[in-house]
Formats: sequence, C-alpha cells, structure tokens
Amino acid sequence: MPNKNIENRFHELIDGLAQSGQLKPFYELNSPMRPVVQIAGHGEVLVLCANNYLGLADHPEVIEAGHQGLRDYGAGTASVRFICGTLVCHRELEQTIARFVGAEAALSYVSCWNANEALFPTLVGPDDAVLSDALNHASIIDGMRLMHRSVSKSVYTHGDLNQLEEQLQATQSHPARWVVTDGVFSMEGDVCDLPELVRLCDRYQAMLVVDDSHGIGVLGESGRGTPEHFGVLGQIDVLTGTLGKALGGAAGGYIAASQRAIEVLEQRARPSLFSNALPATVAYSARKAIEIVERDSKLVQKLRRNIAAFRTGLTRLGFECAESPTAIIPIMIGDEAEAIRQSKRLFELGVMIIGFGFPVVPKGAARLRLQVSAAFSDEHVQRALDAFAKL
Repeated sequence: MPNKNIENRFHELIDGLAQSGQLKPFYELNSPMRPVVQIAGHGEVLVLCANNYLGLADHPEVIEAGHQGLRDYGAGTASVRFICGTLVCHRELEQTIARFVGAEAALSYVSCWNANEALFPTLVGPDDAVLSDALNHASIIDGMRLMHRSVSKSVYTHGDLNQLEEQLQATQSHPARWVVTDGVFSMEGDVCDLPELVRLCDRYQAMLVVDDSHGIGVLGESGRGTPEHFGVLGQIDVLTGTLGKALGGAAGGYIAASQRAIEVLEQRARPSLFSNALPATVAYSARKAIEIVERDSKLVQKLRRNIAAFRTGLTRLGFECAESPTAIIPIMIGDEAEAIRQSKRLFELGVMIIGFGFPVVPKGAARLRLQVSAAFSDEHVQRALDAFAKL
C-alpha cells in the first residue's frame, strides 16, 4: 500500500503547481518530429521548441540507416561493452565523431547527460580544481557532484573571464585545473568566448572542457560546432556533445578527447562499465546524420538564413532578441505563470513553444525559448511570426 503521507505530499505539490498556473503540459505526438506535427486531441501545430536544428530527425537516409542497424545487429547486445563486446558500428560512429569534431578519439554514451556523469568523476583527480561557468547545463552540475569530495570547485559569473582568471591564479597549487563551459548556453542562446578560454587555459596550463550539445551541427561553416565557429577546431582538450539534437535527433552522447583519456574512460567510468551501449539503430542513424552534414553544408546555411529571418521578424514585432549566431532565441517574460499562459495561447494559435520557469531557469527569469530548424520553409517562418504578432 502507498504511504499516505508521501502521497499527500505529492498531491499538494502537483495541486499547487496547477493552481498557480505553473503546471507543465505534456503533449502526445502522433507523427515523427518535423516542422509540423500531429498532437493528440489538438491536430497540427508548428514546432518551435525542438532541438531538431538541421531537420534530420525524419530524414529518409537517417531513417533507413536506423533500419539497417536493426537488420544488421538486432536490438542490442543485452549487456555492457566490456562484458559482451563492442559492436563494429559503435567504433565506426566514434571514429566519425572524433574526425568531425577534431579530436584524437571519442567514446559514445546513451546520452550527453550520461557522458558528463562519466567525465568528471573519472578524469578529475581528487585534489584537482574545477572552475565552472554559472550557467552551465544541469548535466555538468550533476556530473561535478559525483567528483571526489576533495576536489576544489569554483563557479565564475556567467561569461566573466576576468573572474575566471582570478580563480586560475588562486588555484595554481592544485595538480590540475579544469575549466568547464557550455559552447552554446541552452537557455540563454549565447556563446562562450572560446578563443579567450583557450588562451587562458594555455597560459595557466588548465584543461578546457566544452559541452557543445547546442553548437554541434549548428555553428561553424561546416557545422562542426563552436570550436569551428571561432577557428579553434582541434584545440579543445575535452568535448562532450549529443547525438539527440542536430545530429539525428534520437539519443546518444559522446566524449571526444585524447586517445589516452578515452581509454581511461573505457576502463574506469561507471556509465561506461555499468550501462549498455547505444542501440545499433542509433549508432547507424547518428553516423549517417554526420555524413549528411559533412558532404553538404546547405543544411547549415539554410539554418543560418532561418535564424536571421526569425530574429529580424521578432525584432520588428517589438520582441527583444539578443544578438547571437545560435538557433536558440529566448523571449524573456519574467513571471513563470505568464510564460506558461503565453505558451498556451501560442499553442491555440497553432505554434508549439514552451514556457520555461524554475527549476529549469532561475526564479523570476521565466521565458519562451524559440528554437529554429533548417527544415522550416519561408511559409513556416511567416506562420510563426504571424502567431507572435497576435500574441
């Protein structure tokens, strides 16, 4: 029988969220992820909240690659890699990722959250120091919580590299320092100052870790992410990223680093040792997604044009859009209930965009987060802007 006190606690929490207008809706999709989807009980809506930046989630070649993976290897190995072996498709995917992001080697995981939970407790030594941007993704924060308790942890104000340099100067006695940042910050839509971070880490002999989940496939002339965008491809010590956004849209994550670092992760990282590998279907489809981006930059260029069209259109309508080359456009609201109300109104107008509030963003900083896709036609862009005009 359920514990009545616990059940009452859960009821009070959910009831409170509902009464305050902060209860998040969960929609059911009856179609693949694409610009326009079918929502159960509602009909067609234009999706402005997906991470499907290049529109590859339902690309015919990506779908067929997934089918081929299932035919070649079945559902999976039903165990972890060091026990039952690594499928050839995993090694092929990891070699493709390493080449694409400019690293010696890579290791895949079922998600980038899983990858970040593997990285920090495995590679960071007990007496090292970790210096982290205040707006880093939750997966970085949770990964850092798993480090040895003797690790020195400091947080620098978002983007304040003067403060970061002070922290680097103050931690020179530690065996190693690790500077950690998102490439593209998922809620702000801004980009880290990667060239300056590279310079600082070189000067103070610190390791630089970049989670480029929202940059890979989006930034750079050929979609290789934030390092390519800034001309420092191949100069980042450790890169993490996802295969569940621009690069296929299904699942999966990776760590890309030196060959030795990857070998240590294979031997010691708990998510590597105790969690199954990616399904072959995802390994095949993600590799195909990268191949599509590598052979033709038209998708990246189309995404760039759509980003510019949205930013220009929203600005003309009176919305404040901070300058950024990324596909994330936050529209600040402030009050969480108001952000959810506006999200629901847009949904009524046929546009799906989510209102974000605490704990995803700080209290009082609720927002709508618009995300652009290369799959949007000019008609899709105008349809979305018309809805915002009514809003």
